[in-house]
Amino acid sequence: MALEHALLVSLSERPAAGLELARRFDRSIGFFWSATHQQIYRVLRRMEQDGWVTARVVEQSGRPEKREYSVTDAGRTALADWIATTTPRPAFRSEIAVKLRGASYGDRAALLADVAELLADHRTRLAHYESLAARDYPEPDRLDGADLDTYLVLRGGILQETFWIAWLTEYLDAHRTKDTA
Repeated sequence: MALEHALLVSLSERPAAGLELARRFDRSIGFFWSATHQQIYRVLRRMEQDGWVTARVVEQSGRPEKREYSVTDAGRTALADWIATTTPRPAFRSEIAVKLRGASYGDRAALLADVAELLADHRTRLAHYESLAARDYPEPDRLDGADLDTYLVLRGGILQETFWIAWLTEYLDAHRTKDTA
């Protein structure tokens, strides 16, 4: 996936100025596709040159003017075409999985401490996702369209964090049991 597609999705949801888009990106799409603010601005300029987005200048009281971007017909077509293409099947690549497998050949105590930190990070992220779900989607059975799509992506994040928590907990518990036996 190119950053262009992630930005088209976000701008399809609501037009935005670059800074607002970068902030929104950090709070939503950024959970599963990361980009720096500089990358976002660079890609927005290229998308404007390609005719995928258009920008209008918005005057602001006491502040510099801003450029608010919105998706053009060409951008909607590009996004629809991309959505219709077959998604490449990602290979599972995990540095922590390789470390877990090789733990017997290194400093297991340091690795267990690292795993405990990762576990805490995943628990924090899960709590955040669950709070978003409770706040924004209290009745998921009533959702449809874009709201249902957004909710289901959030559910995917919840399930992914649940997986990581279960797996890392199992690893830590197995070694705690062995260490105390």
